[in-house]
Amino acid sequence: MAAPARYRTVVLSAVADIVLVVVFAALGLASHEGGVDAAGLGRVAWPFLVALAAGWAIARAWRRPLAPLRTGAVVWAVTAAGGLLLRVATGGGAAIPFVIVTAVVLAAFLIGWRAISHVSLRAAARR
Repeated sequence: MAAPARYRTVVLSAVADIVLVVVFAALGLASHEGGVDAAGLGRVAWPFLVALAAGWAIARAWRRPLAPLRTGAVVWAVTAAGGLLLRVATGGGAAIPFVIVTAVVLAAFLIGWRAISHVSLRAAARR
């Protein structure tokens, strides 16, 4: 992959992950608090965004940003676990149903888009 295309892939992958974590937070706010505002979104999203950054660093996601398992699974695990830990450490709740929903939704988001991309790119390469 040429350097500009590679750089673009890394940047777009990071943006996709950030957007999906913010969407996760917005969905939670909308379903539990009846609306989404900037303050609420920041309050709910920040622990998961910090954990997402850690997940990117641990997975070295810039090396293979589209890899569903090698990158996506690591980013997901660190984002979900780290985000929940930061949330609890700063006074937020983490009831079992929230933990389960967090794990499932973030897995679908952070691994899912990579899996779809992986399948699409493989299909395109065969043509």
